[in-house]
Amino acid sequence: MSRNDLAGKTAIVTGAASGLGRAIAERLAADGAQVVVADVSERGAEVAAAIGGHFVPGDAARRADCKALAEAALARYGAVHILVNNAGFQHVAAIEDFPEDIWDKMQAVMLTAPFLLTRYCWPAMKRQRWGRIVNISSIHGLVASPNKAAYIAAKHGLIGLTKTAALEGGACGITANAICPAYIRTPLVDNQIADQAKLRGLPEAEVIEKVMLEPAAVKRLIEPSEVADFVAYLCSPAAAAITGSALTMDLGWTAR
Repeated sequence: MSRNDLAGKTAIVTGAASGLGRAIAERLAADGAQVVVADVSERGAEVAAAIGGHFVPGDAARRADCKALAEAALARYGAVHILVNNAGFQHVAAIEDFPEDIWDKMQAVMLTAPFLLTRYCWPAMKRQRWGRIVNISSIHGLVASPNKAAYIAAKHGLIGLTKTAALEGGACGITANAICPAYIRTPLVDNQIADQAKLRGLPEAEVIEKVMLEPAAVKRLIEPSEVADFVAYLCSPAAAAITGSALTMDLGWTAR
């Protein structure tokens, strides 16, 4: 893929201060996009400076912050062509023990925020008759595992939102797709290991092998750069015919 496929395009990437979001922001910038780095962490400023982008701090769980993010991108660049809804977090607990406030926040960050940002960016995409919405779902947007009720509910809902956006956006030149990866080598995954070990009665050293990789045909974690490459492809001219899809990067997880 040419490294200037996205020249002249403006992209918003949420949760872009570290991990997968950072890798996506870096890849889109390398392909020529002007990237708005959005994150609750001030580390996003460092990422934006490194890639020549613009940092907008904010909490995706707050509706006002979602609106402010879209407005800031439009005010600075005059357009939004690409929206990557990546922000998220994990909490591992059985349903009977799951904190209600954490449930609410997870739905806000991983389902309501993508809807709001899609809604706020939609008029600009519609006017320019070109838009790419990429929602980072998960293999858990397609299948379930125990002790992740809130995460799985949000990621399933995100796929539904993706399909609806694709149907509504097709006539306007807007595509919407969801990527559904298995476990990625990120701080988000690292932070789950102790919780999974406690819940399942396993040593932490065995969690990756016996929990995270057990259903997969290829026994390794996915690298953030691999997902970032896929995002860049979906935003490129070559992927103009792909929309409304939940695209797996699951190392064979769902082949069974």
